[in-house]
Amino acid sequence: MTQGTIARLMDKGYGFIKVDGEEKDLFFHANELQNVAFDDLRENDTVEFNVVDGQKGPQAEQVSKV
Repeated sequence: MTQGTIARLMDKGYGFIKVDGEEKDLFFHANELQNVAFDDLRENDTVEFNVVDGQKGPQAEQVSKV
């Protein structure tokens, strides 16, 4: 599992995670959250996740709050 911080949350149920050392933020969708509701997340929260190849490039799945 990789760790990062919530960079941005969008009203439509998705957001972006900042990973140290990476240039681009990773996309995640609320459907990929585990043991936390989207509305309970805040920017700068630390999260843990797996990185997978999505339709538009790398994205986070199995996202959980640390």
